[in-house]
Amino acid sequence: MAAAPPCCAVRVRGAGGGGHGGCSGLVLSRRPALVLCHAAVFAPFLRAGPADWARPAALPPAALRPCPRLSVVLGAEAGGLRELDARLLALVPCAAFRQALERGLGRAERWRFGADEEAGTDPRALPWFAWLRVPALDAAEGGWTRRASAGCLRKGQALLACGSPFGDLCPELFLNTLSRGVVSNLAGEENALVFTDARCLPGTEGGAAFVPSPDGPRVVAVIAASFCWKGAEWVGLTLLCSLAAILRCSAGVLSEAGIVVPPVPAWVAAVPASSGQDPLGWTALVECGAIWGSGVLLAPRMLLTCRHVVEARAPLHVTPAAGPGQDAAALRGRVVFATEESSPFDVAVVELEESVPGFVPPCLADTFLPGEEVSVVGFGALGRACGPSVTAGVLSAVVAVAGRPVMLQTTCAVHGGSSGGPLVSSRSGCLMGIVASNTRDTGAGATYPHLNFCIPITVLQPLVARYRRTGDPHAFAGLNRVAEGVRATWQLQQRPGPLSKL
Repeated sequence: MAAAPPCCAVRVRGAGGGGHGGCSGLVLSRRPALVLCHAAVFAPFLRAGPADWARPAALPPAALRPCPRLSVVLGAEAGGLRELDARLLALVPCAAFRQALERGLGRAERWRFGADEEAGTDPRALPWFAWLRVPALDAAEGGWTRRASAGCLRKGQALLACGSPFGDLCPELFLNTLSRGVVSNLAGEENALVFTDARCLPGTEGGAAFVPSPDGPRVVAVIAASFCWKGAEWVGLTLLCSLAAILRCSAGVLSEAGIVVPPVPAWVAAVPASSGQDPLGWTALVECGAIWGSGVLLAPRMLLTCRHVVEARAPLHVTPAAGPGQDAAALRGRVVFATEESSPFDVAVVELEESVPGFVPPCLADTFLPGEEVSVVGFGALGRACGPSVTAGVLSAVVAVAGRPVMLQTTCAVHGGSSGGPLVSSRSGCLMGIVASNTRDTGAGATYPHLNFCIPITVLQPLVARYRRTGDPHAFAGLNRVAEGVRATWQLQQRPGPLSKL
């Protein structure tokens, strides 16, 4: 991002110094000067308490007791920082975002938001945003910040997030820091809800997500939650709310203040030239009884997944990811081969009763370069709700035994439900392997989504070719007979040595 991002830190101070907080903010207009931030920072000042978050309509400044002193901290043109007084116009809920949250992140999934050691953000506050007026920031030549509609976003598209970690705690060090990621998933009306794997920290709520465009970055969404947890698992994703959706819900409030919001210009995201490979088209949801995971289609009626996804003795259904404007259709399948529990390779082969229409098989990688950019596609985190998610990272390690790769490690965020999904080269679009697991430290009880393990496709490709030629599932039997070095690698175990805690 060549120009300074239109972001800031927001300070909230109670009367007489009682109560304080801070978050990030987005300078959306300089004529008049308006800052948008997340509303959760106002929670301690609500007259009716947390019950106000359940209201369907905007809250005026009178809803706070009393209205706290507000200021914004920005970078100065001559260097250093400047702090300007602000006043609250209103707290506004985004209805489309709230609806997408309720549908995509149901209570049964036990989602929570905030740092682990904190109680976390009240989920009812997530759809709320605050409009601030900053008169000293008015500029006669100013205008509205470049914007884009989240409706143009596509999974896997590059994003840049900007916010101030820890809010206003130490803006000299943390003001407007940047993080790169991709669009991981989308939900709601015109993509009101966006997940990205850009790594953000507490205090960046209210910051912005930008997409590249020919005339410079455009704001597309606002950070609603930086730390997202599903049960006890940190999922390593950041929750965003579409800026266009916030503006639609704020039209009445801003109109009452005499502010006219210019329409978001029609603009389509620039999609880089691709190799013609579409990993979303190879990815499928695999359900076996109450267990579900991901799978990779290698042929119109053949899928690879992990053994632990299909080991339940229950009917097996495979749902290929639906294309734009299409409905996902579940197909019955049967397991024709699964590795033994003693095998280090957690693999199962599934034959479908019907062919996947229009299926285009993936190209298969034959080399692995540590440090190359990769992505993982799978039904982790959001599961069935929003289709497959995409997370990006690098190939962090290639582990070889006797000169042959037997394990790939990546920095992509991998969650429960991703098992069996494809690992893809961002450069060539080729299938590099299938996801086996992320990492759990049994000593600390912590899960690390950004350290994960994949089975190289070079281990599986010769066996797949033999099976497709002969139709004999015994083509995969070699996966149960592997060298001790391979077994030790997948046990994450040094030999000789103490029992691994991973």
